[in-house]
Amino acid sequence: MKKYFLLLPVTLPSLLILLPVFAAETEIEQRNSHKLPKATSDISSLSEILQPTTSAEFLTQQSVPIEVDPAGTQPDAQPEKEPTSTDDADINIEAIGEQDAVPDSTPIYVIEKEEIQKQGASSLADVLKKLPGFAINDVGHGADIHTGTYYRGASINQSVFLINGRQINMNINTYHGGTDLNSIPVESIERVELYSGVSSALYGSSAFGGVVNIITKEGYGTPKLTGSVEFGSLSLNNQQVSYGGSSGAVKYNFSFERYFTDNRYRVPVGAANRDAQGFLFNADTATSTYFGSIGLDLDNKNSLNLDVTKLSSRRGLIYFGFPLQQDRLDHDGLNVGLSWKTRLGNGENSNLTTSIGYNQDYFSTYGPSGAFYRTGVLDTQQFTARIDHQWQLSQNNKLRWGLDLKNTDLNGDVLSTNPSRIGTNETENRSVFNTALFAVDTLNISDDFQLDLGLRQSFDGQFGSYFNPSVGLRYAVTPKVAVRGSWAGGQRNPGLDQLYVYDTVHGWEPNPDLDPETGSSWTAGVDIKFSDNLTGQFTYFGSSIDNRLGVIAGKWANIGLVDTNGLEAALQLKITSGWSTFLNYTYTDAQIKTGTEKGLQLGLIPYSLLQAGIGYQNAGWQANLYLTYNSGARRSIYNRTSDKPTDFSPSFFNLDFSGRIRIAGSLGLTVYLENLLDEQYERVNRIYSPGFTFRLGLSSNL
Repeated sequence: MKKYFLLLPVTLPSLLILLPVFAAETEIEQRNSHKLPKATSDISSLSEILQPTTSAEFLTQQSVPIEVDPAGTQPDAQPEKEPTSTDDADINIEAIGEQDAVPDSTPIYVIEKEEIQKQGASSLADVLKKLPGFAINDVGHGADIHTGTYYRGASINQSVFLINGRQINMNINTYHGGTDLNSIPVESIERVELYSGVSSALYGSSAFGGVVNIITKEGYGTPKLTGSVEFGSLSLNNQQVSYGGSSGAVKYNFSFERYFTDNRYRVPVGAANRDAQGFLFNADTATSTYFGSIGLDLDNKNSLNLDVTKLSSRRGLIYFGFPLQQDRLDHDGLNVGLSWKTRLGNGENSNLTTSIGYNQDYFSTYGPSGAFYRTGVLDTQQFTARIDHQWQLSQNNKLRWGLDLKNTDLNGDVLSTNPSRIGTNETENRSVFNTALFAVDTLNISDDFQLDLGLRQSFDGQFGSYFNPSVGLRYAVTPKVAVRGSWAGGQRNPGLDQLYVYDTVHGWEPNPDLDPETGSSWTAGVDIKFSDNLTGQFTYFGSSIDNRLGVIAGKWANIGLVDTNGLEAALQLKITSGWSTFLNYTYTDAQIKTGTEKGLQLGLIPYSLLQAGIGYQNAGWQANLYLTYNSGARRSIYNRTSDKPTDFSPSFFNLDFSGRIRIAGSLGLTVYLENLLDEQYERVNRIYSPGFTFRLGLSSNL
């Protein structure tokens, strides 16, 4: 019998205090690949899993039961069956398939499409912010896109982002051109998976933080149209629509999303980008995203899938704010992937996936600077190919190995009419080719002990050859307690923009003599089933990264060593019929060990981040209350003479409410009330929230 549990991150000393108060929220599924069957399940409600007499379902941060044999096998995969009920209590939980299995010696968190819909997420950043370990500053009203996304203290370019197992990171760092977490329409997402540890051997040596894999929807059964429209504070309007189904051997899904908000609201004196009328200036955001996928089952052993994502984003920048930042950012993206999956043997003993991909990101930052004009363009094109073979060598030995190929081309155009910068005007065309061999061998030493051994050998046209090993283990001490641990070596190479392209927006000079960031990351943890209704997962994480990249005196440089240590804790409690709870807590100490800021916390990363909630659902009605506590982060930009490098933004406490009122059939009225306490807290670097905001909308499945 398959069981699922909700997990809440929290420290043990705080459990007795916080557990009765806080409750739950995201539908995060945490799985052990060797325990989860490949077949999917149509589960009418979470409560029916935990207590068969109930009918409620809410925030499902789920894990496989601890009392399972690491040597367990998986049945053959079955296509996901589309639910026939329109009640929101219905959940489809798709197990990670054999081809997608990853080592589980570190936590695997998954958030499903149902929870994404309940949250009313308008971007991938919205989805990720409730996963354990994430500190995301660049999401929500007024948040600027380059104020930071961090996982376990690692920056966005020190983690790996995938779409359907295909990397979309471009490792671009200037002109605000980092990975855009708005690049995939939320309506097209089936689930989001978060890995770490030995998984870095599979997807890239730069994954000091983790690996985020966005799985997109496939169509099944009768064609189905889903959509939503909502309007709210600050001229917000958001429309999402998706159409998918299947016909014979063909599966298809097409999605579109449009989002706009002007983000013009009053901010306190001293806030970034505060205009003469006291309003936040130049913070509007408009995005349009398109997605399509077509899958074809050639026979019972072979299938093809094509997916295409197109992004168009237009927004203002507010980060610096003194004087008023007037720069604009245009971002256009295109991602195309084609994959072929085949069974080489009988059953599921040998599966091969071959994929090719094309990714383009065009960033143009432009605007006036006093009496002058400046513009910076980064146009990056990336071609990728991957061969990924999973081979069940024996009942106790599973090998996953393959080859990655990646070619990156960067065109950088710099133009400024400022006489002092005309000498930096240039056009740079650079290219780099990278090849990597990878392998992860999973050994079931006994019924209770699993060992993961990983390696990744890379060959880079810029930085030569380098080898990154990894190891992980999991041991079931008792049927209710399991311990686990992992260690992984890594290397992240400087981006081509950091090496060669002048940043006319900030005035930062490139440095062709940069060294790669090198180091390792590790975890240790325990999973405990306290009772049938209460489970917990506790993870210590750490990393040590030398030659970390930063800017010194207006030039990219290796700034030295940063050591990170932290705690991720998760608890889940099922109270009674219709009620569910969730709480998570992450502590991150990311300490600079060398240079002028030795001993200080890395900028923009809070020490403590806590999220919790309580929810009730019945007969299509929902009511969810969410809580967030942020201890405040060290400011990284000092705009006033009184500012000191040790200054932190104040801590803040926030409450949000989401609900759904069933009108008729599948039609429902959605309500989102954000910042119920109406506190205008500082997000980071004197960028302030707007206080209370609301969204109202309609959603339907046809």
